[in-house]
Parts: sequence; structure tokens; C-alpha cells
Amino acid sequence: MPDARVRDPLGLLRGGEGAITGTVVCAAAIAYAAGHVGSSWELSKVILGTVLVYWVAHLHAVTLGSAMTRRHHPLAAFRHALAETWPIAGASVVPLAVLLGAELLGAELRTASWVALLATVGLLTVYSYVAGARGGLDTGGRVLSAVAGLALGLLVVLLKVGLH
Repeated sequence: MPDARVRDPLGLLRGGEGAITGTVVCAAAIAYAAGHVGSSWELSKVILGTVLVYWVAHLHAVTLGSAMTRRHHPLAAFRHALAETWPIAGASVVPLAVLLGAELLGAELRTASWVALLATVGLLTVYSYVAGARGGLDTGGRVLSAVAGLALGLLVVLLKVGLH
């Protein structure tokens, strides 16, 4: 159970599944769109639009699932789903900040998109390591967990290389 005293406005600490999913969705949007847009503003719109559609679809699915399997009233199911799925949307903040920060520091769009994509790979690796640690794994297990997150991120990198 997460510590209630720790601020987590984006739900990235308490919503591990959503944080991972949102990060992968961001990475995939960057991997696909970076070679097809002309500015970081356009790439940001693609990232936000993709994450928004995926989040709303997941929000809808969790709402319906909660109403059907738990017999929650639709409004209660929606509130439950909103709290559960918010980390999917929140996960887009870090990759977007890295993308825009790299460009503000002088990187061209192509380089900034690679930096943002590699940041998502780093996030997936760290999230996976932390999950292993919180799950009680020893150092070797934590490293293997981190390698699994790294492998997932590298799959998206391979997608980008294959597309561009």
C-alpha cells in the first residue's frame, strides 16, 4: 500500500500498470510520428491525442467492467475507473517534458524525439526495477525485472528504427 503522505498528483507511484501502459503508449507515438511531423508542437499533439484516446478507451472499459462485475452504479464505476486509469494520462508528462526540454536546449526535432524515446526506455527500466524491489525480489530479481522493462522499451526503439 503506497504511503498516503507522498504526493502523487499524476498517479505514477500508485498506478503502476497505468504508468507502464501510458509510458509505452507515449513511446509508440513518438516512435511512429517523429519522422512524420515537422515540429515538436505537432509531435506533442500526436502524443497527447494518442494517450487521450487510449486513456478514454481504458476508462470506458474499466467503467463498464466495474459496473458489470461489481454491480457498481455507473457513476460510482466511473469514479473508480477514473482513479484507476488516471496514471495512463499522467505518464505522458515526463516524455513530453523531456521532448520539449531537449528542444529548448537546442536539439533539433529528430534528436529531441530520440531523447524523449530513450527517456521512456529509462522510465520503463526504472519502473520495472522499482516493481521488483516493492515485490520483495533480491538484487538479481530486481535486475531481471529491470531488464524486462528495458526489453519492452527496446521493442519500441526497434519499431522506430524499422519505421524510419
